[in-house]
Amino acid sequence: MFSSQFPEENDNAHAGSITLTDEKGRALECYIEHSLTVDGQEYVLLLPVDSPVEIFAWQGEDEEEEAILVEDDAIIDQIFGIAHAVLSEQNLILKNTAYALTVAGELPPVEESELFTLEIEDEGADLEPEQLQLLASFYHEEQEYAIYTPLDPLLFFARVSKTGNPELLSPEEFRQVQPLLEEHLFNEVE
Repeated sequence: MFSSQFPEENDNAHAGSITLTDEKGRALECYIEHSLTVDGQEYVLLLPVDSPVEIFAWQGEDEEEEAILVEDDAIIDQIFGIAHAVLSEQNLILKNTAYALTVAGELPPVEESELFTLEIEDEGADLEPEQLQLLASFYHEEQEYAIYTPLDPLLFFARVSKTGNPELLSPEEFRQVQPLLEEHLFNEVE
């Protein structure tokens, strides 16, 4: 998963779709936003068809309250049914897809009062704060949870194997090929 450093609009937008699969066999249907070949290897920039969501657990009191991203699969499995039910009230269908939870359906309009800014702390990187829109909140065993969707698109970068299957690049692989890819993308845009 990578934040977008590429133009959101290009001539190849939604040129097709492809399915990413994780090690658990879960699938994530994605649009191919951009495709390019570098040194004989095809790479694709992918945008999930459905909207990604993140679930946070709120901990602490008042001004000390802090949102903790729920990443533990066991906790997600425990609260999935409740999260699915509260989102279905908005005609959104929660899916446990590969690499990210997603919702199918039309997201509500963005309201300033429903935005949450997540400060990303990573000592090795200078990352921009992420803006998230609240979709729903609920309680499970006296714990408050909130479901948010990022305002910025969630993009994945993959190589296409010889069999035609996409293989997600690791962060290290992405850093190695990023300069070449950016050069090719910018040359194609010009």
